[in-house]
Amino acid sequence: MADQPLLNTYGRLPIVFDRGEGPWLYDVDGNRYLDSFSGIAVCGLGHAHPTVTRAIQEQSARLVHCSNLFHTRIQQTLADKLCQVSGMDGVFLANSGAEANEAALKLARLYGHQRGIHSPAVIVMDQSFHGRTLATLTATGNRKVQAGFEPLVSGFIRAPFNDLDAIAAIARANPNVVAVLAEPVQGEGGVNVADPAWLQGIREICDHQGWLMMLDEVQTGNGRCGAYFAYQAYGVEPDVVTTAKGLGNGFPIGACLARGEAAQVFQPGHHGSTFGGNALACAAASAVIDTIEQDNLLERARTLGARMRARLQAAFEDAPYVRDIRGLGLMIGIEMNAPCAELVPLAKTQGLLLNVTAERVVRLLPQLTLSDGEADDMVDRVVRILRLHAADDRQAPRSPRPDAPQTP
Repeated sequence: MADQPLLNTYGRLPIVFDRGEGPWLYDVDGNRYLDSFSGIAVCGLGHAHPTVTRAIQEQSARLVHCSNLFHTRIQQTLADKLCQVSGMDGVFLANSGAEANEAALKLARLYGHQRGIHSPAVIVMDQSFHGRTLATLTATGNRKVQAGFEPLVSGFIRAPFNDLDAIAAIARANPNVVAVLAEPVQGEGGVNVADPAWLQGIREICDHQGWLMMLDEVQTGNGRCGAYFAYQAYGVEPDVVTTAKGLGNGFPIGACLARGEAAQVFQPGHHGSTFGGNALACAAASAVIDTIEQDNLLERARTLGARMRARLQAAFEDAPYVRDIRGLGLMIGIEMNAPCAELVPLAKTQGLLLNVTAERVVRLLPQLTLSDGEADDMVDRVVRILRLHAADDRQAPRSPRPDAPQTP
């Protein structure tokens, strides 16, 4: 497919998909693949979920878009539902996670200026990922994705993930800080789970300093971690929270939610979006929220996540090539002892779509709607692939691995 007129921005596998159903994707030749990462935490209800499909169909026949210079009923309905499930007071609707995070960063800067801070700074974490726009790219704690896009945006201070002392030290040294931005679970960073004491400590520092606590739940939200938002499982309440990915189950939408004083920062003219909160996106997201609630998928994510992690831990208990298995709800990471990008094409040969992040972490982001049998099938395939890869490593000569891994 290299001759297609698409810019070469993705390292794509040579598969052309035609349709999806539940946890399965089908290519143009009719081959079926089990999707273990839901389009990177997007299709949390599975592909072509009937309730979401019906909502999109019905809304498309009624109203797709009108300017945000006017109200729409479906936009207000979605805003009410989002505030209800989050405990927030207001929401700005965008089209993606990066846009939601841009809104949060603009809100933080404006909050600082309104308090007389002329060079406001935001504390961000090493190994984080917040998007690929210039501001969110700068906020991201990964030098690899920043390289070549300098000059980066000023106004960010980095701290190690799960290190509360580092944040306290920054508070003592920098009077320009106005906010902390963090992920409850770092997805792109390797499924790194926040310590409860760390998030609770950030809340206390923010309260003491008058900062905004901002949580990026683009990947962890919408039931992924067993609560509608992961912070609810930690017993903390941020001032600002962003989400996207699973909110539309594949239809592009993002949201930046705020409460209290933070919800009063933006006024007309401060921020906007042409397509943000369009009627079609709002109908899809509203159907997602209803389905998560009606089908009790938060509890399902907790139960299924525990089941899958337990099976993985049992399978790899004595495996020297697996360093750690961790996660929260249906966000699961298997850390290998060495870089393992070659697992992705190997998994394809076994009918499984697999994701590797942070060079050596197999990231599983299954659908919240999996049956026990489908979840067990997914785990069994992952176990088989990792064992095949380990056997291949043991049998291979001490020379560089070929580009295309061979199934033993």
